[in-house]
Amino acid sequence: MIQRRLTGIDAARGIALLGMIATHTLPLYNQETGYGTLTGLVFSGRSSALFAVVAGVGLALLTGGSQPHEAKAVNRDRRGIAVRALIIALVGLALGGLQTSIAIILFHYAVLFLLALPFVGMPLRRLAVWTGAWLLASPVLAYLLRGWLLENLSPAEIDGNLTWDSFLAPATLAADVFVTGFYPVLQWLSYILLGMVIGRLTLTNLPVQVGLLAAGIFAAVTSKFLSYYLLGSLGGFDALQATASGQRWPLARMLEVNLSPVEQTGSWWWLALAGPHSNTSLDMLHAAGTAAAVLGACLLLTRARPNLLLPLSAAGAMTLTLYSLHVWVMSVVDLQVPPLEPMPVFWIQATIYVVLAILFQRIEARGPLEFLTSGASRLARGKSGAGTAARKR
Repeated sequence: MIQRRLTGIDAARGIALLGMIATHTLPLYNQETGYGTLTGLVFSGRSSALFAVVAGVGLALLTGGSQPHEAKAVNRDRRGIAVRALIIALVGLALGGLQTSIAIILFHYAVLFLLALPFVGMPLRRLAVWTGAWLLASPVLAYLLRGWLLENLSPAEIDGNLTWDSFLAPATLAADVFVTGFYPVLQWLSYILLGMVIGRLTLTNLPVQVGLLAAGIFAAVTSKFLSYYLLGSLGGFDALQATASGQRWPLARMLEVNLSPVEQTGSWWWLALAGPHSNTSLDMLHAAGTAAAVLGACLLLTRARPNLLLPLSAAGAMTLTLYSLHVWVMSVVDLQVPPLEPMPVFWIQATIYVVLAILFQRIEARGPLEFLTSGASRLARGKSGAGTAARKR
């Protein structure tokens, strides 16, 4: 059965893409005041999380959506997903060789796809239980592992993006990918699993769309308030400022924008944070809630008029190609002396990518990298791959 593609999902993915481009090109802090800029306050941490949650939705839809495939078909789906992950990883490693300040997500994205393989055949209720447990337990395990790794492994993380040379230090590579790096997949699997739970729902139903919007807003707001209570009223923030990292970094400002450079060791109070890229349960609940709300809103807006968000949905249908193009463009931009003004750099790229995506859609063509990954995935599935691929997202 061929299903109508849900352009709201593509639109949400397009928002994630443009949000990440914004954080890569526009300043996250005001150089004069030290406060976070609008870009940093709105998009930092949330755009990449939205990207991962929608990826989980895509995996669920690839494996049957609200009507999961049977065991034999799921095995074919797993082969297809594994090949897709391999290609994404190769693209990520190729981009990692470029000179850029962007923390490239693609290799971690591919590892997340592989880690999701045991979950793609799970019934919804069991998958939901796993998701909740992973969301709560993974930050605790990461906290324990992070301290041990930083003490016993030197270096404990990769300096810069992953390249083929990173495989020469397998222990450091594993530590970086799973725990100590910018996108620690140990915790980030929570986003993929939550996306898979969402993708198992009947996303065409109005109550589901409204529920995603309402539940997402509730989760995002509640997690922030709980973190503020723990850090403020219960004294958690003062305890963190007494740690080595708390004395080294301006935590109050970083809590609003980006905590990725902070070495979160020395106090269990780090788990009470909800700041971007702190990768705690409260941070992931907030970012995932935001992602669910955005997805619900996009599905509602495109419910009656699928092309209402065309600039976003067109870009969201070819994010692998456009993201890769963006990383290459920024590797050139970063070399310019004097530096280019960030605002034109963002708007020129965003405009070109959206126009390019709409042109591809008009001629009913996929992006080059989407065409490659989709074709290789169908081949890996075998003879029945075409039938599986006919279910549109």
